[in-house]
Amino acid sequence: MLFKRISVKPNHQGYLYRRNRFDKVLEPNIYRFFDLNSEVDVVMLPTTTKLLSILNQEVLTSDNIALRFSYIVEYRINDGQRFLSTFDVFQSSYFLYEAEQVIHNLTQVHLRQAIAIINSEDLNNQRHEILATVPIELRDRLNNSGIEIQQLILRDITFPKMIQDLFAKQLEAKIRAKSDLENARTAVATARTLKNAADLVKDNDNIKFFQYLETLAKIASTGKHTFVIGDLNTHGSAQPNGLK
Repeated sequence: MLFKRISVKPNHQGYLYRRNRFDKVLEPNIYRFFDLNSEVDVVMLPTTTKLLSILNQEVLTSDNIALRFSYIVEYRINDGQRFLSTFDVFQSSYFLYEAEQVIHNLTQVHLRQAIAIINSEDLNNQRHEILATVPIELRDRLNNSGIEIQQLILRDITFPKMIQDLFAKQLEAKIRAKSDLENARTAVATARTLKNAADLVKDNDNIKFFQYLETLAKIASTGKHTFVIGDLNTHGSAQPNGLK
């Protein structure tokens, strides 16, 4: 009964207080402290990275389009003593929840300001640039509380149904215009090819001769015919050269 048993779990650090004054940091292990008058207290803080999901935040874009966005905050406690001096861990067992509320409020203000200066039509293309880096001001304010923001991730953006329908029609019009342009290019290329072929037939005697032979073959296939090729008056005679 004179000793107090303290178990510090993996991925945690224990902050030992004697007579309400900080004494030392305890790494994961099992400890026994002499505590005759119940003067020893230990606060456990996680050392791992945590994810905080913040959902359905409303904002107006630069062109006054109302939308909702959700994002994820990746953070960790990087200075336990600063953290303990900021949050009243001895009066509340929900001190991590209180810390996450601070993270929520500060990051929410930053994201609203970042989205409010972007046009709604450009927002989707710039969504990865909005949270590419954690702002220095936001990082410093949370560092003063012993919290490090490692990453901000924009999860989704939701436009009103009416705006979604307008964007869908705009996209459909772009796709249709692109398809019409491709069809027009194909038609022009086809017309150019046909024109070149016509010019080639018109100016080429060999092709004309082959067309002539093809015509004769088609006529000959329909019955018996006599074809006269060349001059009828050969060497002054009236005898034709006949082709049957």
